[in-house]
Amino acid sequence: MPVIKSLYRAPLYFFNGHLQTIMPGLFREVSEVYYQRERIFTPDGDFLDLDWSKSKTATKILVILSHGLEGDAGRPYIKGMVKAMNQAGFDALAWNFRSCSGEPNKLLRSYHMGATEDLQLVVEYTLGTGNYQELYLVGFSMGGNITLNYLGKRPDQLPIEIKKAAVFSVPCHINSASRKMAQLENRIYMQRFLKSLRLKLAAKEPLMPVTMTLDNYHKLRTFPEFDERYTAPIHGFKDAHEYYTQCSSKQYLKNIKIPTLLVNAQNDPFLSPECFPIAEAEANPYFYLEMPKDGGHVGFVENYSKNQYYSDRRAVEFFTKGNMV
Repeated sequence: MPVIKSLYRAPLYFFNGHLQTIMPGLFREVSEVYYQRERIFTPDGDFLDLDWSKSKTATKILVILSHGLEGDAGRPYIKGMVKAMNQAGFDALAWNFRSCSGEPNKLLRSYHMGATEDLQLVVEYTLGTGNYQELYLVGFSMGGNITLNYLGKRPDQLPIEIKKAAVFSVPCHINSASRKMAQLENRIYMQRFLKSLRLKLAAKEPLMPVTMTLDNYHKLRTFPEFDERYTAPIHGFKDAHEYYTQCSSKQYLKNIKIPTLLVNAQNDPFLSPECFPIAEAEANPYFYLEMPKDGGHVGFVENYSKNQYYSDRRAVEFFTKGNMV
């Protein structure tokens, strides 16, 4: 029954989930992470940019990191985790979703909650180098949902080199999480996401079918409205409901067959009650659920002035300790 009692608490001056979300996102800085970028090409004629950071000691273990919505490998939560993994003696690869590396991708399609084929390509490419015997996966928010989908959809087809995974702040039930994001208290986050997404859509407007335009984009207020109009049709879904139903990772957690840790904070402003899969953790001995009271969304500050974050430490512990918890 791997529902883990969490010992994490945020510092007293980070007194709510919004503060624990916003402060690290805006003001955290991570030094001494030096990426080497590599571009690989996808079977459909597109590309992915991979950012590598090697440990100072030789290793046969690689950690692959997947960022969140409108993130990239340069975000502080990614760089902080990369640094922690390098210090633990692991190489790290932070891959950028399509259109997230600073250069628009070539196709109209981009990335979405269920785009496991790109993560699979990254995994296959890294194994093809012959440099690694073990892979660990880390994902944040949307990247965590993609990771859980990848692990749970076809567990018998996973490469045997994938040994463990740790994911944080995952909206594993997308439909209810999208309704939570539509609440007034989350308006500031929605405006920021929609503004960023519009810039990318504008760059791809010449690729859009005649039935799809940016007219009245300013009237969009929620993810269901955006996904109904753009994400679903661009990526082959009938509508937003079908997209959410097919791409929510919660339904696949029962199939996971490698030790996997999900850490979702109870005060995460992005997550609905359905995003805390207690029954799934109780039923699957490989799936560990930790629900700290604090953390916000991709926050998990331990010591702000010393740049210490629980998510970094927790993932390293999970990957290195034999008892898994």
